[in-house]
Amino acid sequence: MSNLEKFDNEIFSLTNKELARQCDYLEMIASENFTYPEVMEAMGSVLTNKYAEGYPGKRYYGGCEFVDEIEQIAIDRCKKLFGCEFANVQPNSGSQANQGVYAAFLKPGEKILGMALSHGGHLT
Repeated sequence: MSNLEKFDNEIFSLTNKELARQCDYLEMIASENFTYPEVMEAMGSVLTNKYAEGYPGKRYYGGCEFVDEIEQIAIDRCKKLFGCEFANVQPNSGSQANQGVYAAFLKPGEKILGMALSHGGHLT
């Protein structure tokens, strides 16, 4: 019996129902795809107790030395994988991601097609 099951069986049951739903359906939203068990393990660790705003070595709060090391490992692995000089591994919202793409590819005055949510568009 898991700790959650012992502590709050109602939430445990709903969590299992959500897992079953995810296993039974193909989710076409990238941010709602399956996560590796190893990622789930890390995300469910003591790292969730730490607020680490900023970048490695330049955080706004103290006590981030181990988070800095973890993030630097992720950055280094990403740079190696993609053969690039810089990488940012911090998650962004869809709004920020869209803004980054717009700034990188559009010139002032250019137009883009924005699709409705019901047709696969983003809330932004």
